[in-house]
Amino acid sequence: MTQSGDPRPLAVLTSRIRLEERLILRELTRREVNFAQVDTRQLVVPLDGPLELPYRGALSREISHTRNSYACKLFEHAGVPVVNDSRIVDLCGDKLLTTLALRDGGLPTPRAMVGLVPDSALEALAGFGYPAVVKPLTGSWGRLAARLRDHETAEAVLEHRAAFPGPQHRITFVQEYIDKPGRDIKAYVFGGEVVGAIYKVADHWRTNTARGGRAEPCPLTDDLVQLLSTAAKSIGDGILGIDVIEHKDGRMFVNEVNHTPEFHGAVEVLGLDLVGAYVDYVLGRLDQEVPA
Repeated sequence: MTQSGDPRPLAVLTSRIRLEERLILRELTRREVNFAQVDTRQLVVPLDGPLELPYRGALSREISHTRNSYACKLFEHAGVPVVNDSRIVDLCGDKLLTTLALRDGGLPTPRAMVGLVPDSALEALAGFGYPAVVKPLTGSWGRLAARLRDHETAEAVLEHRAAFPGPQHRITFVQEYIDKPGRDIKAYVFGGEVVGAIYKVADHWRTNTARGGRAEPCPLTDDLVQLLSTAAKSIGDGILGIDVIEHKDGRMFVNEVNHTPEFHGAVEVLGLDLVGAYVDYVLGRLDQEVPA
């Protein structure tokens, strides 16, 4: 950001500071980038006049989907570009919308269905087939995802979902259960460029590193790079963490796309400057969007 000559700081939108945020802030400090850490929980924006914010651009690392979405929209309305922008945040923060965008792009995704209330989904599961996986539309780390082995399991899980107070929790998004080789793929794509990928390896069907899965390097084969590039094109230009599920027979399915990807396992095993590449992309993108 310093090369543009704009004296205004870069806003780094955060709340909870994890390893990823510490590494990004450390890299910005090392480069002597003028930035201000903005805790979205403390953000108050007056709306009784022209919406103005004293920042040249913003890098969003807010982990709350709702706060992230609204903060990005407020900054953009004030003319402050954000990476990732609110369109990508809204799209990737909703698993159903992500799936629709991927399917529109011709990507292989797990077979899925959605019911707007749990009861209708329960009735349809007999024809959809077991085992299946039910997921909340928003959320990460595999929380509130459940494997439905049979009708009895589905009935119990969906009864609990019907009791949740939030109406969005009652939207019942179901995917087929993929018989995978004990691992998933997490790939990092910045501005359409595939930077690297890891395997998330675990004995549990949920392989999230936040749940104890371990990271191992994943080779970037031509087929994987093509799949990831097409997926990124379907979502849009930004910082993307793309989850790919392998079937034991070798087929690959794009499962989810994360707009605020974690990379604590990746930085330890990939042997590349993932944080530097992240910051390079953000600063270059913002410099293109806001002329000096």
